[in-house]
Amino acid sequence: MKYILVTGGAGFIGSNFVPHFLEAHPSYGVVNLDKLTYAGDLTNLKEVEGNEQYEFVQGDICDRKLVESLFERYQFQGVIHFAAESHVDNSISGPEEFIRTNVHGSFTLLDVARNHWMDGPFKMKSEFEAARFLHVSTDEVYGTLGKEGLFTETTPYAPNSPYSASKASSDLIVRSYFHTYGMPVVTTNCSNNYGPKQHDEKLIPTIIRKCRAEEAIPVYGDGQNVRDWLYVLDHCKGIDLAFHTGKVGETYNIGGRNERTNIYIVEKICEILDELSPRSSGRKYAELISFVQDRPGHDKRYAIDASKIEGELGWKADEHFESGILKTVDWYLKNRT
Repeated sequence: MKYILVTGGAGFIGSNFVPHFLEAHPSYGVVNLDKLTYAGDLTNLKEVEGNEQYEFVQGDICDRKLVESLFERYQFQGVIHFAAESHVDNSISGPEEFIRTNVHGSFTLLDVARNHWMDGPFKMKSEFEAARFLHVSTDEVYGTLGKEGLFTETTPYAPNSPYSASKASSDLIVRSYFHTYGMPVVTTNCSNNYGPKQHDEKLIPTIIRKCRAEEAIPVYGDGQNVRDWLYVLDHCKGIDLAFHTGKVGETYNIGGRNERTNIYIVEKICEILDELSPRSSGRKYAELISFVQDRPGHDKRYAIDASKIEGELGWKADEHFESGILKTVDWYLKNRT
């Protein structure tokens, strides 16, 4: 059996990816390395407990000795690197951990993989000729857009928060390992994910939680910030495809083509909850909306052009926002309340 290393597999996207990957690829074993910070939760992986092809290891991607020992033990044929500090507000109040994990941690993984897989620059060891390192990143590295236009793979980087700066830095380190050493790397940059298992601090889980508690729903600024929303399972399928069939050294933007303002997201969730779980008072959840001071450096609009992964690899999102958000709210009502 050939093994891959998944980092951050107990987080939101990783915990959706691991079950998908194990089901789609029965010839692989998956080792999930996760530090289990506040963003990681093993209950997100209940469906793979007891699976003989799956093993969990609690640890830090910055711990080089641990990472080296795992490569020696499992002889990984691939790495899918999710592990990252990703909460923008937290990066504003405490940026150091973002630099440590997202920059130094990514470097550690890359460097250990390079030493294990390669005899020298552009010389892969024969047993690792098919190895791949897939780095999962974000559209936030591109900065912000005006009312028109889309982020493409050639859009210049212009990060505006410590979080996005740390991810941009890791992207550039990945790029350098391809050009300097010939490392078999692929990078994906995704738009805003949503779906089951997302951390409670994120926008959509916060809206649902506040509605259920009948508390004020905080909306930054005027609520007109625009994001391109991507259902998490569609993202997982895109990552899987890029890992197996993407061209080494290339970047693929994965976006849902679902641009929505924040206030639309809030109002849509309120509308769904009015139907699925109405307030005992009979009043509308939208009455709980409360506009709050905008956060520093809040990017106005993100939107991804996914033409490259659609055209070259044949990926296509299965969910549009209105179908995906209904599935998401239903999951939270059944699992988090």
